[in-house]
Amino acid sequence: MTESGRHREDDWFRENERKLLEEARLAREQREAERKGHEAKAERERLKAAHYMKCPKCGHDLKPEQLQGIEIDRCTFCEGFFVDAGELEQMFLTMEQSKRQGFLRSLLRI
Repeated sequence: MTESGRHREDDWFRENERKLLEEARLAREQREAERKGHEAKAERERLKAAHYMKCPKCGHDLKPEQLQGIEIDRCTFCEGFFVDAGELEQMFLTMEQSKRQGFLRSLLRI
């Protein structure tokens, strides 16, 4: 084999090795990104399971209650109550004044 033929053969092998290494690097980065995505999802689910329907004040369980068609979450320990987004607006914007007072009395249990 001539010197130029050997040089072309070496170039061909170097180019193919470069392509193979690049493909392997991209595949490894994709697997790593997928693994991180799965880990992040698992962590979000773990945190949700640990905090879902727990009182933000004392950490005890929250129990849903219906009061005049509005669902509130009341703590089984400290009696605190919590509403989801939009429920407070629903409570005060859609109720008549007399119903609002009755609702607040039943909410506060007075």
